[in-house]
Amino acid sequence: MRRLTALFTGLLLSLALVAASADGSGPDTAGLNLDWLDKSVNPAQDFYTFANGGWQKANPVPDEYARWGTFNILTRHNQEVLRQILEDDAKGKHKHGSLAQKLGDFYATGMDEKAIEATGIKPLQAELDAIGAIQDQAALQKAVAHLQTIGVDALFAFGAGQDYKDSSRVIGIAGQGGLGLPDRDYYLKSVDQCAMPAVTASSATAAAPSAIDPSAQKEYDNCKAQAGKFQQVRDAYHTHVSKMLQLLGDPTDKADAEARSILQIETGLAKASLSRVERRDPDKIYHPMTLTELSALTPHFSWQAYFASVGRPELTGINMSTPDFFKALDADLITVSLDDWKTYLRWHTVDAFAAYLSKPFVDEDFQMNAALTGAKQLQPRWQRVVASEDNALGFALGKAYVEKEFPPSSKQAVVDILHAIRASLRDDLETLAWMSPETRKAAIDKLDFMQERIGYPDKWRDYSALDTQRDSYVQNVIRANVFEQQRQLAKIGKPVDLSEWLQTPPTVNAYYYAPQNNINFPAGILQPPFFDPKAPAAVNFGALGFVMGHEMTHGFDDRGSQFDGHGNLRNWWTPDDLAKFHKATDCISDYMSTYTVDGGLHVQGHLVTGEATADLGGLTLAWRAFHASKAYKTAKTIDGLTPDQQFFLGAAHVWAMNIRPEESRRLVTLDPHPPGVARVNYTMANMPQFQQTYHVPDGSPMVKKDRCEIW
Repeated sequence: MRRLTALFTGLLLSLALVAASADGSGPDTAGLNLDWLDKSVNPAQDFYTFANGGWQKANPVPDEYARWGTFNILTRHNQEVLRQILEDDAKGKHKHGSLAQKLGDFYATGMDEKAIEATGIKPLQAELDAIGAIQDQAALQKAVAHLQTIGVDALFAFGAGQDYKDSSRVIGIAGQGGLGLPDRDYYLKSVDQCAMPAVTASSATAAAPSAIDPSAQKEYDNCKAQAGKFQQVRDAYHTHVSKMLQLLGDPTDKADAEARSILQIETGLAKASLSRVERRDPDKIYHPMTLTELSALTPHFSWQAYFASVGRPELTGINMSTPDFFKALDADLITVSLDDWKTYLRWHTVDAFAAYLSKPFVDEDFQMNAALTGAKQLQPRWQRVVASEDNALGFALGKAYVEKEFPPSSKQAVVDILHAIRASLRDDLETLAWMSPETRKAAIDKLDFMQERIGYPDKWRDYSALDTQRDSYVQNVIRANVFEQQRQLAKIGKPVDLSEWLQTPPTVNAYYYAPQNNINFPAGILQPPFFDPKAPAAVNFGALGFVMGHEMTHGFDDRGSQFDGHGNLRNWWTPDDLAKFHKATDCISDYMSTYTVDGGLHVQGHLVTGEATADLGGLTLAWRAFHASKAYKTAKTIDGLTPDQQFFLGAAHVWAMNIRPEESRRLVTLDPHPPGVARVNYTMANMPQFQQTYHVPDGSPMVKKDRCEIW
């Protein structure tokens, strides 16, 4: 299920890239997408549907996808570009070791269905045989280290990252992991967690001596229904694991029993894991420990032997991010039988590579993904291989993409908007009435230190140590995994590379990275509908400006605000200012918690606090930047829409999407972003500028009575 990231960061079916509206609108309305509107809906009641209802009716979710929206359309376009690059590289004869050879050979093996079907499980047989030969705990732990190196999520996660308290250096980090389902909640959500509705004595009468509050009863019924859906996923997972083990040759009865033991092991790991909300607190996942302290924490697991197995025998300490998880895991190493551990490792090995194997494994892998997301059909092979290659050789592929799609001159077209947003935030920090001079100075210093990165890295990743061949798709995936793990672990003990990017250039996304205090906008997102040179400035400020303001505000959201301008975890707030700030972010999380999906499953307010805070701050900053720009002074009313109305339409169009209920449930469980409807309606309901622009009366759903205000 780890492959869901690859499947749904690149979700995708062909549609025309958004530009001028399809109803024949002329150049004056280019970029406004007027055909997306549903004018039967009152914008004062539901602005999201008013702005996107026409698009939603015309764009149902294709069978291959769990959700379908603007991000997907643009990603599909980018994948088509990557496909052409890879097909050209796969046809040619290139010097061994060249980027073109590495890219072409990887793609060729992924597309060679005949060879993949002929080899079946053989590419993994040596790994499975090695697991079968494990005879003791020492061999088990050595196997775990090896499997992690080749890309198997076995027991826990290990990698490299910046030291939260010293952002100049890279340290080793161990964290919870080892689950086959996407999140701990999939194992733990049950009816037992549903609060029974209380009896309200005040409503008692002679005929009805006691009564239950109807709203509490509805909440309880919703909770039971959702718990039942999580149980259905667990049942599907049990069946899926059993069928995969049967494909490996195990008899049905044995595979069924093995699946039960695997689910039992993983449920134990889930119970010991921190929730996603808890992991948003940096202090809860920062526990530097020496080798002596590690040994005391997990007396049955040899960290010294593990470090040697992963190629870093000199390590004398790491950040043990989740100590309680490792305490529980250490106990499990002894109480769970060796045979059950071997079965667990066999399962996770086939799970990690099933998508790259022959059709029976691919189809069964998809069945579980379908249970989680609601997708009805497997994506075309070329699309799956492109997504896999972007994950494996993304910066080699990204270099070719940039040369083809994003010349250096394209950068300047978006830098002006970014600098306008930055100026708006600086002005806001300088004038916020609730912020004291001491906190204000630290906040402005942080903004001044914030680095901007547009399009692609200045220094391209070196893939010379990665050798791809035309022998096996699975083996190429393994080689890429080994290369990346070794590249990551080689960073430990070295200075931080401030030039490194975390997203590849074709990615349709953007991010803020707190430990380095930088904002990043890959080339892949700098296209319509996020930025369209044909569109009115109001639309570009509402769309790309929203995205840019969002990422910049992350430096000052509930989590980013805990890091200083140099990326160190340090409190730079006065106690009074921090209390005011937390009150404001609590307002946002409480408001988001009222939004539900899939018949009553509530958004986890404290999971989405950072993203919701960045949405409100980002759109507010973009609004102010637009009003301060030269473009605002010459902006025109188009088709009856004022520049301010165009701004909010541009912002809403970014989140146009249709989504399946299973995917809504999955995202509410693990995604720190609010649902798209809430990102539009709940954000704008907090903005007096929106109310004024669309003349929304008080009491409307698009006006929050007691607005949440930070920026």
